[in-house]
Amino acid sequence: MRVVVTSEARFQRTPDGAVWTPDGPDHGFWTRYLSAFDEVRVAARTEQTDRVGELARRVDGPGVQVWPVPYYVGPRQYLAARRAVAEAVGRAADDGDAVILRVPSAIGSLLAARRGRRGLPYALEVVADPYDVFAPGTLDHPLRPLLRRRFAGRLRRQCATAVAVSYVTESYLQSRYPAAPGAPTTAASSIELPGSAFVPRPRTVTGPAAGQWTLVTVGTMDQLYKGVDTLIEAVARLAAGGLPVRLTHIGTGRFQPHLEALARRHGVADRVTFHGWCPPGEPLHRQLDAADLFVMPSRTEGLPRALVEAMARALPALGTRVGGIPELLAPSDLVRPGDPVALATAVADLLADAARMTAASARNLARAREFATTELTPRRTAFYQEVRRTMAQHGSRRDRAEPTLTG
Repeated sequence: MRVVVTSEARFQRTPDGAVWTPDGPDHGFWTRYLSAFDEVRVAARTEQTDRVGELARRVDGPGVQVWPVPYYVGPRQYLAARRAVAEAVGRAADDGDAVILRVPSAIGSLLAARRGRRGLPYALEVVADPYDVFAPGTLDHPLRPLLRRRFAGRLRRQCATAVAVSYVTESYLQSRYPAAPGAPTTAASSIELPGSAFVPRPRTVTGPAAGQWTLVTVGTMDQLYKGVDTLIEAVARLAAGGLPVRLTHIGTGRFQPHLEALARRHGVADRVTFHGWCPPGEPLHRQLDAADLFVMPSRTEGLPRALVEAMARALPALGTRVGGIPELLAPSDLVRPGDPVALATAVADLLADAARMTAASARNLARAREFATTELTPRRTAFYQEVRRTMAQHGSRRDRAEPTLTG
């Protein structure tokens, strides 16, 4: 049985037909579905390009095919291309395919609606909360409150009609978007960390290296969801208070010029480094290991991989009270989103307490081990096998229900 998976990732196709990602899930990510299915078709936005960057990684390969959806960025381009997008998405899955929608997703919603009209089943992997995605401060759009209600309501309906639902959180998303009674569910983060992602022991913190504290954060700058603007303002407050601190941001996105200008405006351009995208594995580990404190000031999250990866390096961490972050960090390590004063205070208080930093290092490393590949893979595989079984049963019932023409 083939499984069709929708994704909000954006891919690139070269003239030879190969599909690449500059910074998203590559072939290894999609092969997880092969634990239960014979073939994976990924429906995602794909643009044609003559060549890709040297750090791009292959998406398609053995067992994994990419079904191209017309490329767009942002709501305006989506509306302009919606008809073509809907047509492409509608052709992505045959009636006999299993379908897993990674939601919230415009592409996933189009396929969910089509499957619903045809009486065909679909399963979900809930990876984020649209109610928080459209929270104040995350998006500058006059229809933001309306969009917030609309997309949160849509996800609730999808969860209530899906034949199976997997959530990346342990309880947060489940409480807001419950599955239908009796539908198989699981809590299985998209994260899976190999043994090499973990340091062998926690840190013993005594003070800053070279007399200066290094903060690090990781995330896209395509929107302001990750709260990097809040963190830059907090760094400016810390610097004005005399704390020797600097910030490294890892990631890319169209808001980088805006954030660079913000750092200049606050007089901390020399304290903020925009590193750009960092390949997973050893290059990212070096950046995390060189830092003293990981900060995740997000305005919205599912269960953030970047935070778990930092915890696996035994980094003390601070985060906001959104999404699944409170499932990862101690209450004392959480702050309100969008509040640079509270964030600066939390950073200063934590850095001033070596014993608390050391305890946080040990606690974070232990918690991160729960996201090891050996822990999550069996749970995720069991869910995919249940989806296959449920889809096959539905297909059998559908075949029996169809009339047979004779004579």
